[in-house]
Amino acid sequence: MFQGTAPAPGELAGVDYLFTDIDDTLTTEGRLLPQTYQALWDLAEAGIRIVPVTGGSAGWCEHIVRAWPVAAAIGESGAFVMKASGNRASFQFWDDEARQRERQQQHLAAILPLLGDRFHLAHDQRLRVADVAIDIVGHDRTEVDALADRIRALGAAVAISSVHINTWRGDYDKQAMSARVLHALGVGDVAGTVGFVGDSRNDGPMFSFVDKSFGVANIAPILDDLPRKPRWITASPAGLGFVEMARALLDARGA
Repeated sequence: MFQGTAPAPGELAGVDYLFTDIDDTLTTEGRLLPQTYQALWDLAEAGIRIVPVTGGSAGWCEHIVRAWPVAAAIGESGAFVMKASGNRASFQFWDDEARQRERQQQHLAAILPLLGDRFHLAHDQRLRVADVAIDIVGHDRTEVDALADRIRALGAAVAISSVHINTWRGDYDKQAMSARVLHALGVGDVAGTVGFVGDSRNDGPMFSFVDKSFGVANIAPILDDLPRKPRWITASPAGLGFVEMARALLDARGA
């Protein structure tokens, strides 16, 4: 079920909050498998509050909080947290909303000349409210890292996932907004009550923040890039690995 050491009995019993990446962690080749979606429902029905924390756009996050069994969604690498409120979705931005939107437009103008003919903005850029996303699928790591370095030279933050370079201007990331959300919920025991699962380099801050951390099997190529590796790694990749992790959490709760 897990590569190497599996969680010991009782290690996961206190996990009440699960933060999760989406691309290639919940999704498998871009799709949400039925068994993965069922695992989300099983976790929620067992009392575990799920918070996707993603580089995904505001438009993507609105669908998630309205249609999935989640407590909230952190989007655009920590730019905002979104919650469902009746038939509407509500934003809480990291910083002043108008300021974040203005910085996004300024940053986008600076990024475009760097893309050349090889790179393109992510298809959902028009649905974003704070960051700039660049599609990296099909590009080798050397050219992705070279572009990321050129963007960092502008003084911007950069996070690299399995599908995008996400870049923004601001002092937040996935971990910073996750910590803010947990503080607002009154969660003091992060080590004992919070889990995280991810797959890529942009999940590094979360692996360092959350002790009960999981990587799905497809994380293997970037393990050496992480300042702290996930504590456990599933045997299966992507959404099927998420199902394995969910089963371990459910078993620990007797669900």
